[in-house]
Amino acid sequence: SSLKKKISFNPLTLSVLLILCGVFFYLTEIPFLELMELKTIDLRYINRGSSQADSDVVLAVIDEESIDKEGKWIWPRSKMANLVKKLSESGARVISFDIGFLEADEKSVVKAIEDIEKNLTMLDAKDRSYLEALKRSSDNDRLLADAIAESKAKVVLGYFFQMEKLHSGDFDEALLRNQQKNIQSSRYAQVKFHSEKAMDAPLITAQVANANIASISQATPYSGFFNMFPDKDGVVRWIPAVIEYADEMYAPLSLMTLSAFKDSQPLVVVAEYGVEKIQFDDMTIPTDELGRIMINYRGDAKSFKHIPVTDILSGKVAESELKGKAVIVGATAIGIYDMRVTPFTSVFPGVEIHASIVDSVLRGEFLYHPTWAAVFDILAIFLAGLLLGMVLPRTGVFLGVLTVSVLFFGHIFFCQYLFSSQGWILNMVYPLLVILSVYISITVYKYLSESRQKRFIRSAFSTYLAPTVVQQLIDSPEHLELGGEEREITAFFSDVQGFTSISEKLTPHELVELLNEFLTEMTNIILEHKGTVDKFEGDAIIAFYGAPNALENQAETACLTCVDMQKRLGEMREKWHQEGKPELKMRIGLSTGPAVVGNMGSRSRMDYTMMGDTVNTAARLEGVNKIYGIYTLVCETTFKKASRRVWGREIDSINVVGKAEPVTVYQILGYAEDIDETMLKMTGLYAEGLHLYRQRHWDSAIEKFDAALNISPDDGPSKAMKDRCAIYKTEPPAQDWNGSYTMKSK
Repeated sequence: SSLKKKISFNPLTLSVLLILCGVFFYLTEIPFLELMELKTIDLRYINRGSSQADSDVVLAVIDEESIDKEGKWIWPRSKMANLVKKLSESGARVISFDIGFLEADEKSVVKAIEDIEKNLTMLDAKDRSYLEALKRSSDNDRLLADAIAESKAKVVLGYFFQMEKLHSGDFDEALLRNQQKNIQSSRYAQVKFHSEKAMDAPLITAQVANANIASISQATPYSGFFNMFPDKDGVVRWIPAVIEYADEMYAPLSLMTLSAFKDSQPLVVVAEYGVEKIQFDDMTIPTDELGRIMINYRGDAKSFKHIPVTDILSGKVAESELKGKAVIVGATAIGIYDMRVTPFTSVFPGVEIHASIVDSVLRGEFLYHPTWAAVFDILAIFLAGLLLGMVLPRTGVFLGVLTVSVLFFGHIFFCQYLFSSQGWILNMVYPLLVILSVYISITVYKYLSESRQKRFIRSAFSTYLAPTVVQQLIDSPEHLELGGEEREITAFFSDVQGFTSISEKLTPHELVELLNEFLTEMTNIILEHKGTVDKFEGDAIIAFYGAPNALENQAETACLTCVDMQKRLGEMREKWHQEGKPELKMRIGLSTGPAVVGNMGSRSRMDYTMMGDTVNTAARLEGVNKIYGIYTLVCETTFKKASRRVWGREIDSINVVGKAEPVTVYQILGYAEDIDETMLKMTGLYAEGLHLYRQRHWDSAIEKFDAALNISPDDGPSKAMKDRCAIYKTEPPAQDWNGSYTMKSK
């Protein structure tokens, strides 16, 4: 039982469950949510904006202008050789090609010269030297290879890997060996494994290399692959820093460009889980476990300086624009370049992606998940969820929405700030998902709890309250103070006259049937007047007015209830007389004043009830009725507040058991409009007799009471007061008598 209480379902428990679900989803990486997280990273790029600052990286672009002036693509390699020479002469530090020279030139002119050499046997040394020079100048592959080899700028060649398995026979072993030989210049010379197990760490693996031709490959010690792998949504956010091929690791074009630019060999550090980092001297390039670098885009397309190749070839570019720069050569003309989808646009030249990597490393500005990111993400999920779990159940709608908004948008702005200022990528989706889930769940929980509370109120009070009152409590449950509150109420007590003797004459079935009929009719009248039935004690009805619902005219309403009940009981007596059943008469006591009302009792059994002196007084007045032979007695407070609608008369002042001060009591006779002249005359005589009685004029008082009895022979108060005067004639009260009558019992 105690364990059940500790794990009882409540908003905090609900929050903890949602937090645990959030952490579980975070650790298992739900594909849809991971995709949403990638989209938030795109938004962070866009919100950060573009940077047009100077860079050591420029792009020599084969654009529409260059194609118009230099001829349609693909250009002869002699033109590319000329480009290398021009860039070298302009003082470029590195020339990188985002273009592959993967197949040998046709060499038709060279073949023709070779045929001439074969057919002309009578050639002197001078002629042979001329033909050899002519053949060499016509060999475009050789021209490019020589230009690369002779370049003052370091040249980095690009190639690509085939990632899918190819059919056997597509490549023979000799060709594969040659291709592997031609990409050795992009192999990582330095690889550090943390352990033997790290050697089996999962890496991106290629099947076949598509290298540059041997003569060009051997002209430079630098090359790198230009493969790119979009995420599932087609957006390029990462570039592989490591691809494993034939048990060796290879570097991308961007990092080999850096290697040439910095004249430094990169080091790959591999742990058991995968790639830990790429090290350039004292600079660390962060990667994920697959060895991918997140691309720190400077912005939309043309964030780097684009220089048309045709301008370089024609000498229109100032040396200052190229000197000391890393120049990446690539195509940007529509139709010939590899269009990529990036966070900024769906039309983005691939050459700029390589430039972005080179530039971000040179500036030392990276985008990455810090080593503590996972701890922060999980902590954010826990703290946000717990805070909402504690705050939301205790707040109203406005404060709840405000709290959720501060947490939700605060996390977004915090993640954006760290992305823009530090390059740190913290998870946005899972904490936001937990924030929304907790808010929605607790809101639904509160709604269902309120619905349950309303059902509880309806079930708890529908038997005792009028439907309109129950609805009022449901609409405004704050009016119901659970645990008790002090309010002004009008307490109601009723009892059936002589019920014990009546019950002895009936069988149990007849008794229950008669009692149920009586209680049903009387209770309906109480509920019609918006009273609250406290309880039934056998034939007795205990009720009150003014709680839990507020009644401005509660005393008057209670008195009207009594009139209606006595009228209805008179009608029922006629019916019971015809049926041969006992004719019940009911005594009622009313008292208006302060009392404590609320749910009282034990934890397992509570009643909405009333307590206090006002309650005790009403109970006493019900019993006082029999002294005067009447059926409805109310205290002075009740009568004065109800005298507009009902007619009554003062009966006496009595000292009830448990009260120090005498209580003036009144009899309710009916609606004011129903009182006739006879009743007015009789009550007037009784009032005169009561006045004389209090003046100790016993004989004069008796005369007045007799006169009242002549008009209404069955008037119980006149009989009682006449008899009391007769007693006081022989046994007068004490000299300090204040006119009140002391009750001998409760």
